[in-house]
Amino acid sequence: MQIDAPHHTRDTPRKRDSVVQCSGREVLEGHLMEVDEVMCFPRLSRVAVCGGTHGNELSGVYLVRELLKAEKKVKKKKEEEDEEPVSVQLVLSNPRAMQQCRRYVDTDLNRCFTHAALNGSPSDSDPYEMIRSRELNAMLGPKGSPKAMDLVCDLHNTTANMGLCFIAYSDSDWVCLHLFRHLQRRIPDIPMRYIHFNVARKESYSLDSVGKHGFAMEIGPQPHGVVRSNIYTAMKVGVQHVLEWVHFFNSGTVFEGGLVEVFTMVKHIDYPRDKETHNITAAIHPQLQDRDFCLLRPEDALFQTFSGETLRYKGKEPLYPFFVNECAYYEKGIALSLARKRQVMIPSIRVQTEQEQQANERGFKSEEEE
Repeated sequence: MQIDAPHHTRDTPRKRDSVVQCSGREVLEGHLMEVDEVMCFPRLSRVAVCGGTHGNELSGVYLVRELLKAEKKVKKKKEEEDEEPVSVQLVLSNPRAMQQCRRYVDTDLNRCFTHAALNGSPSDSDPYEMIRSRELNAMLGPKGSPKAMDLVCDLHNTTANMGLCFIAYSDSDWVCLHLFRHLQRRIPDIPMRYIHFNVARKESYSLDSVGKHGFAMEIGPQPHGVVRSNIYTAMKVGVQHVLEWVHFFNSGTVFEGGLVEVFTMVKHIDYPRDKETHNITAAIHPQLQDRDFCLLRPEDALFQTFSGETLRYKGKEPLYPFFVNECAYYEKGIALSLARKRQVMIPSIRVQTEQEQQANERGFKSEEEE
């Protein structure tokens, strides 16, 4: 099996989200750096794979159930290996919603992980998902703490024709971007995109934001409440390659830098609605339906009214649509989302040595003392 070879690049400076050791130098939050050396990150010792955050997105539900069945065999095999095994925690996130095959019971669990929501005062009247989000935060976090999971992969399905997507809050989390690049290479026959939601960490609202690194793996099209074998298999293979990459990374593989295509979300567009009833008056135009990530230009067909009129995109710049006609977003007032596409240069990375990790930990302790 071919592994990425070390590669050194010098390109546009990027920002970092945390302090890391990089060939004997520290890169501090908010400071610019040159991507000209191999960057070093702590070992990914604890990984969480979550399914059923939305109880009717069934690929993740059935995959985590299957992984739980196989967990004992996997643990036995890991114990027989010489190297320190990775702890993989398998989580069925929203059991009540899963039992009812519903997206949620009281409120959308995947909007309950903001700093304010997790740190608010508990109440007897809290929705079930708010209570569950605090349980998951205690299990996988706490969010933003050194105790949080090193990596959280949350599994989702969409009714939109989006292929396999990583959805993350950072366009400079080199671990997630390298993971995405690895899957692109390992599964070339499935369209893949990296979607960046530019949201501040305290405002990040989804389960994957609890980890030090995290992303949602979104795969479609698949109707909610249904499992399709091709979509399930794509998710299963995707998760296998995520865990494969973690193994390679922890074993000391140097992953070469390079360009990654990133779609940064710009805005949402709602359906046209009646001013009095607020009912929708149009559907996605046939020329746009199922054309996620195909460039939408000004004056392109956007909606078709129920009386047959074509409504056109009035934006000033061409953008890329995604989550086109997503079933679950009708209640959120979103007909589609639009993104800008750009190239992000990612640096070469490797795992920290024990000495580098100890030096980094001493640095954090010194900061806390100050």
